[in-house]
Amino acid sequence: MRAPDWLTARPVAHRGLHHAARGVIENMPAAFDAAIAGGFTIETDLQLSADGEAMVHHDHSLGRLTEGEGLLRARTAVELKQVAFKATPERMMTLGEFCDHVGGRVPLLIEFKSHFDGDRTLAHRVAKVLAGYRGPVALMSFDPDQVVAIRDILPDHPRGITAERHYRDPEWAPLPPHARRDMIGLRHGFRTQPHFVAYRVDDLPAPPPWIARHIFGCALLGWTVRTPEQRARAARYADQMIFEGFVP
Repeated sequence: MRAPDWLTARPVAHRGLHHAARGVIENMPAAFDAAIAGGFTIETDLQLSADGEAMVHHDHSLGRLTEGEGLLRARTAVELKQVAFKATPERMMTLGEFCDHVGGRVPLLIEFKSHFDGDRTLAHRVAKVLAGYRGPVALMSFDPDQVVAIRDILPDHPRGITAERHYRDPEWAPLPPHARRDMIGLRHGFRTQPHFVAYRVDDLPAPPPWIARHIFGCALLGWTVRTPEQRARAARYADQMIFEGFVP
């Protein structure tokens, strides 16, 4: 399967079309509504709750955007839906609620957040929810094992790898060396068999995404585009951009 044309046909709003200064917070209904109004594909994130529900949220822990603290995977879906977001009355959504909210009006690009522990619970839950959804959806993750899970459990959905060149950010420090080596240079490609690559825009151009795009036919998305310089880089080296902080 090649990546569908709709994946690169329009810019992708990173966590929805959010604007914190106006009270529109990332991954919240208002941000999704703004993206839909603009006709943009929506990129969003999934975390797993303690009871196996797929929750729409980027961070592993509460606190940056919400009241409270602690890992999301330590709380049930009911508990997470009651957590207040700072400076907004909106609450965290489940994947099912998110799909009902969007209703196929624009395409979805969904990233699986992972603890790199091989757990496939999230992929199984997503498969159950998407079985009843008729809108266009693509799935991706930084974790090659999650992409393999998507390949095995949701084979009819386009799958991609989210990637960067060096993985030097402190967030990657807990990973064992062999896991990081597998991610560098898209070395997992024959195992994950992605249809597209979402690559850090500041790391473009680079040989691995060039090979994925020009030799293996993968679509290439540049993330996260915030400046005119990054937009020009994505236009030159990628098929489409994942953007935030402006309206294309």
